[in-house]
Amino acid sequence: MAKPNLLYLLSDQHARHVTGCYGDGLVRTPNLDRLAAGGVVFDNAYCPSPICVPSRMSMLTARHPSAQDCWTNDDFLASDRPTWLHALGASGYRPHLAGRLHAMGPDQMHGYATRDVGDHSANYAAIPRRDMGPLHRTNDPWRVSLDVSGAGQSAYQLKDADTVEAACAELERIAARRRDGDTEPFCLSVGLMLPHPPYVAWPEDYALYAGKVPLPRTGAPASEHPWLDWWRKDRGIADVDAASSLRARAAYWGLVTRMDLMIGKVLDTMDRLGLSENTLVAYTSDHGDQLGERGLWWKHTFYEESVTVPLIMSWPGQLPAGERRSQVVGLIDLTATILDALEAPALPHGQGRSFLAVAKDGAAAWTDEAFSEYCTDEIPAWTGGMAVRQRMIRSGRWKLAYYHGYRPQLFDLESDPQELRDLAEDPAHGDTRARLEARLLADWDPAEIDARMRERRRDKDVIGAWARNIDPEDQHRWYIKPEQNRIDGSDAE
Repeated sequence: MAKPNLLYLLSDQHARHVTGCYGDGLVRTPNLDRLAAGGVVFDNAYCPSPICVPSRMSMLTARHPSAQDCWTNDDFLASDRPTWLHALGASGYRPHLAGRLHAMGPDQMHGYATRDVGDHSANYAAIPRRDMGPLHRTNDPWRVSLDVSGAGQSAYQLKDADTVEAACAELERIAARRRDGDTEPFCLSVGLMLPHPPYVAWPEDYALYAGKVPLPRTGAPASEHPWLDWWRKDRGIADVDAASSLRARAAYWGLVTRMDLMIGKVLDTMDRLGLSENTLVAYTSDHGDQLGERGLWWKHTFYEESVTVPLIMSWPGQLPAGERRSQVVGLIDLTATILDALEAPALPHGQGRSFLAVAKDGAAAWTDEAFSEYCTDEIPAWTGGMAVRQRMIRSGRWKLAYYHGYRPQLFDLESDPQELRDLAEDPAHGDTRARLEARLLADWDPAEIDARMRERRRDKDVIGAWARNIDPEDQHRWYIKPEQNRIDGSDAE
């Protein structure tokens, strides 16, 4: 049998529950839903980190952030760390990327052979950031992202449109080569920005949901956890008014629908060109979004809205159609699974486990376990000057969130899926807490990580000063223009 093809679809900040096949009866996601109908849906998939760069770099290497010193959005992934793209290249593929990678530093390929469109931001964090014009700071965790939300346009939507055009053009080139007798398998990754904030959607997409998306199910508790209480207060989201919440949420639902339409265009092009046969399609996102649940927004937390992701896999003739899996998996496991499915060599130091057998058969043996990490230093302005060392473990029905310097949180997701009852201080669950803490800390030392991050910051400071002085030319950059962004006044009142 010929080697399979791969279409890898990766969005940014897609909250799992805002998808039709995950139970949202309002959102329009017909293309993801048809992908799910023809494949396998994973109900408990977790990201490696609830922020972009460390999650994405872990997905590249199948290693936890702490295993490769890549925790923050300005950390570089070392170029000699082999990625799943290197492994595929070693086995005869020529991986192509259209769109977002979000790797920092001079290596903007990390194993891809070719790349189109590029990223929206500079290769070096010290370089002045993109100018979002009237949407200034609405793409980051600032209160303004809720105040300035609704109908309009962000450059991210335009960038994704270019990404989809590039992906479809690559499929056309593949089909042309096939007509000329080329039988090599293809590997195409499509990296989308949506539905990442700004919470601003094209008017036609916003209109689908304005006045229809309800307020969050769960409001902010009077007292929850010391770090989360601080985060909510520091970010200015302790008192979000209903109008802002409804406006931002309606825009987000609109962004999800727009992303789905773009994914549909890629899937339709692949079908039209006859490239769907023997093609594994995988869709996921780098993390979720709180979307106002518990009075929280954006990502950064270990609650399900932030740390779980949609994961859909379709492979005609190899995976069953219309099935679901309740097993707990991580996205580093997805990386191992893709290499397994494509018969490529496993990554030598990868920590992910292939769940291909589980995808094929829900009764296959599997250990229900996944980890996620959230570590920052004080430098990014949105951290409020607080460094954090945090890690989560999901093990079977249980989730433990560890906050260095604070008490942990413990939830029984089987009986409490909305995480409303923190059992960490309940003596009846002391053994469970101790067992999970021991597992979580067995290969993760917060004091050591603190020291490593501070040493790494000294190196990054030198590189940052160099970048500000030299102003190196960006590679694979899609340049944002301020005038590409707008907010319709009637929706930002």
